[in-house]
Amino acid sequence: MGAVAINRKRTEDSLNFNQPSPSQASNKKRRFSFGIISPDSNKPSSSTVSRISRYPDAKAPLRREIHAPSRASLRYGLPKPKPKPKPNDYSFDDAKRRAFDALSFFTKDEEVIDLGDEEEEPKIEIGKEAVSEDSSVEVVDCDIDEKEEIVEPPSSSMLDSLSLVRREATDAASSLEAYKKLLQSAERRNSKLEALGFEILFNEKRLSQLRQSRPKPVEKPLKKVPDEPFIPLTKEEKAEVYNAFSGKNRRKVLVTHANSNIDITGQVLQCLTPSAWLNDEVINVYLELLKERETREPKKYFKCHFFNTFFYKKLVSDSGYNYKAVRRWTTQRKLGYALIDCDMIFVPIHRSVHWTLAVINNRDRKFLYLDSLNGVDSKILNALAKYLGDEAKEKSGKDIDVSSWDMEFVEDLPQQQNGYDCGMFMLKYIDFFSRGLGIYFSQEHMPYFRLRTAKEILRLRAD
Repeated sequence: MGAVAINRKRTEDSLNFNQPSPSQASNKKRRFSFGIISPDSNKPSSSTVSRISRYPDAKAPLRREIHAPSRASLRYGLPKPKPKPKPNDYSFDDAKRRAFDALSFFTKDEEVIDLGDEEEEPKIEIGKEAVSEDSSVEVVDCDIDEKEEIVEPPSSSMLDSLSLVRREATDAASSLEAYKKLLQSAERRNSKLEALGFEILFNEKRLSQLRQSRPKPVEKPLKKVPDEPFIPLTKEEKAEVYNAFSGKNRRKVLVTHANSNIDITGQVLQCLTPSAWLNDEVINVYLELLKERETREPKKYFKCHFFNTFFYKKLVSDSGYNYKAVRRWTTQRKLGYALIDCDMIFVPIHRSVHWTLAVINNRDRKFLYLDSLNGVDSKILNALAKYLGDEAKEKSGKDIDVSSWDMEFVEDLPQQQNGYDCGMFMLKYIDFFSRGLGIYFSQEHMPYFRLRTAKEILRLRAD
């Protein structure tokens, strides 16, 4: 480690190596901070110790800031660190900021203090206080009248409260301005709402006047539903039907229709039990009974013709439309009347697993299609229109222009709510149309209609 240099002038005594200094004369023992002095200092030596011993005693150097360990630091320890400033100690920037915040709240005139020609630090004058660039705030002594009241310097808490008051005043001013703008916009909206309210009242009065001036629709009188289609079965009739449905009569021929030569066994009749699909035998026998009912009471029912379930399959087969396949079905000798003289012609349509109905309405000159699932098929009506023209020309020698006839797919029909009552719906469409009645039944009547149809087939009489 190198020796410490002393930046000061050496006296003549210090340059004399053989003459001791006053401090050395008073102390017999010599002390060197660099090594032990040789007893004979006049002898020249080449060693480092002998050369250093020629110099006078080193005095304590000026203490410097230590950047690395030294003998003094190792011997006496490191200097104690300076204490950190407390949180309450404010710097000059804090004091200046607080002073500026408080400046706007003092109304007393400032007093400038002249301290002569001395060079002074810049100060911020606040009443009788002066804040210098130092971190402390000092009170300047001035010649003032003893009667005047000395204003004490504001404390830090007072400065904080003043700055807080200033911020609150600013916030209050801004909030007041925002409230004024909001009030103005609300007033503008109120005026628009009042105008809209007036328009609404005006339009409501005008609408009420238009409704009063509009002619009231003429209410059609409700047709009275006849009792005949819904006459309940007696206990004897129900017992007869349930007995026919029993398993012991499955192979037994319960009844035979003479005109159609159709036998109804217990097994065939069971298609009228709940949740069963109707078969061709039951449908065709029931249609024969409807024709016999019309013949008994011609004034009570429309003049109708009821094709069986095999007619449309012959008319329209896989090869297409074929009138010759059904030409002999409607001869005058066989029927006793011509088709063009009937009011209505009913054609049952079987579409795979679903029954629908087509009607040729000669009275109203239209073709109707009725489906309990609200289906539509224009090919069926087109085929029937062509058949009616061919039939009229073949049997009566008349040309009927069916191009002007309407084709209607009836929509306001009662719809089935399951997957097995389509045949029963079709039979009741025919029954009510042949009576000249509207469709007044629904899905809930189907269990009753099944029992009634079974009773009529067993007695070979449709009521």
